[in-house]
Amino acid sequence: MTPFFFHSIHFPTYVTKQELINYTGWKRNSLTPRTTTFPCPGCEHDVDLGERGINGLFRNFTLETIVERYRQAARAATAIMCDLCKPPPQESTKSCMDCSASYCNECFKIYHPWGTVKAQHEYVGPTTNFRPKILMCPEHETERINMYCELCRRPVCHLCKLGGNHSNHRVTTMSSAYKTLKEKLSKDIDYLIGKESQVKSQISELNLLMKETECNGERAKEDAIIHFEKLFEILEDRKSSVLKAIDASKKLRLDKFQTQMEEYQGLLENNGLVGYAQEVLKETDQSCFVQTAKQLHVRIQKATESLKSFRPAAQTSFEDYVVNTSKQTELLGELSFFSSGVDVPEINEEQSKVYNNALINWHHPEKDKADSYVLEYRKINRDEEMLSWNEIEVSGTSKVISDLESNCNYAFRVRAYKGSICSPCSRELILHTPPAPVFSFLFDEKCGYNNEHLLLNLKRDRVESRAGFNLLLAAERIQVGYYTSLDYIIGDVGITKGKHFWAFRVEPYSYLVKAGVASSDKLQEWLRSPRDAVSPRYEQDSGHDSGSEDACVDSSQPFTLVTIGMKKVFIPKSPTSSNEPENRVLPMPTSIGVFLDYDKGKVAFYDMDHMKCLYERQVDCSHTMYPAFALMGSGGIQLEESITVKYLEYQENM
Repeated sequence: MTPFFFHSIHFPTYVTKQELINYTGWKRNSLTPRTTTFPCPGCEHDVDLGERGINGLFRNFTLETIVERYRQAARAATAIMCDLCKPPPQESTKSCMDCSASYCNECFKIYHPWGTVKAQHEYVGPTTNFRPKILMCPEHETERINMYCELCRRPVCHLCKLGGNHSNHRVTTMSSAYKTLKEKLSKDIDYLIGKESQVKSQISELNLLMKETECNGERAKEDAIIHFEKLFEILEDRKSSVLKAIDASKKLRLDKFQTQMEEYQGLLENNGLVGYAQEVLKETDQSCFVQTAKQLHVRIQKATESLKSFRPAAQTSFEDYVVNTSKQTELLGELSFFSSGVDVPEINEEQSKVYNNALINWHHPEKDKADSYVLEYRKINRDEEMLSWNEIEVSGTSKVISDLESNCNYAFRVRAYKGSICSPCSRELILHTPPAPVFSFLFDEKCGYNNEHLLLNLKRDRVESRAGFNLLLAAERIQVGYYTSLDYIIGDVGITKGKHFWAFRVEPYSYLVKAGVASSDKLQEWLRSPRDAVSPRYEQDSGHDSGSEDACVDSSQPFTLVTIGMKKVFIPKSPTSSNEPENRVLPMPTSIGVFLDYDKGKVAFYDMDHMKCLYERQVDCSHTMYPAFALMGSGGIQLEESITVKYLEYQENM
């Protein structure tokens, strides 16, 4: 059997001719048509063998050299002897590739004398592998390989390029391909060598993971055994109680049958009632006979009636005691492992949120390979006590949950099902619900709305400020000391009792936005006396409508507004806050929430990303309170959209 080397451009692989014959099912002189393609075990691409079959494949001389190098190292203790020495032969020192023979120093000088053609032969160290000096084209056996086809990624000769299969392909010189491939290979090797420490650390990590997997596997087996033993215990208990119930019923029925049988045995002659009646008939005293016979007659009549309508005292059937295990058998048949081929879903934290409801989105690497999902959630108590999980079966990859309590932490997780196979649960996501029910309102386009300075969308849930528009209108009168005014807009629904929460987003480009709550009388004061922005002598109210005035930080006021702008939130002064300005400047959250407790007269502002309270203070709620907003310069406010099933369906369609 002659070995040969099957060549793949990227991964040369050593096979034998018989292995190839066994694989393709073809042998010489066979009438069966031979296979023309062969999957390369190195690069895993199909190789077209063509009409020439395996004879059309390149020999991988590079791999042959590597193999021979290691063979020589393996047999270093065994010397290669000279082929031309007279016995006894000497150890060879050179091998001639042209003569395909090995020589000692003396024989090499004799057979390769200086100044002759043989002196120009190529010689190497002692070897038994004599390969050709050049690589010949398998398609054109007399032509040398001197070009490289970039499309097919294989060496070719000039005839292949001129009129062969590679005539329309882009080729390059062998020296250029050699240089390019050698540089790439060198860089790859240098990169791998440079990452040696990283590879070693990752190997160590893999070893630890293997040990951890081993331990976890044994632990999983122990857990499974415990669960099944619990099932066995339950079945044993149920079996014992069922058998006891059957035994008790059997004893009761047998006792009834025994009593009935004794009664019927008394009806027989010389036994019981009949014997007693026969003795009574022997009585000759009429008065005594009548006294006894009357009661005896009644007893005999009852016995006679029982003979006419015989009814067993109990039933022999135990149909009521047949154990129905069909449902349990079905459930036991559905027992499955929490892994085995179904990937773990991943909850998308960015797309999952809580507002009036909870919207949970998740991603599954193999979405089409899961039949359904089970979303689990449970409330976490203040003392971190975990309650039981609530389960919802979902066909898609998102779900709206609407029965959550306010101001509570909830844990969410999801698992995938494929038939009876269940994936492990995803990593838990903890979300904190708003501190109060969500207050639903829109922007009021009638009360105090300045349509010259503000733009309100059709849905009335977004407002934008025309940057500098009022300043341009008054540009001719502006001299000195001029300040632009705030443009107010309020909610179209007021609050007169209870706890309420709403949220909004401020566009990052906004220059200055104020948001919070204000009473109806304060709003009338602001909106009835609009600022004369045209007057060059007008000066803006010095912060007394900002909710941050220093003069009344300790007293309750009928409004509270915080300032948002330039991607920052400016916390007003309060007895509990720091007096240093830099400590009152916070990064602007993606969404800001407002919590109003009308009954207790308290307002708080929240970072919706983490449901964290940023600022809280007392507010005078003696009048109807409205959500209030004000804009200066360029800016935009978007009310947070409520989470609804309609919204979810829209997102899924997108």
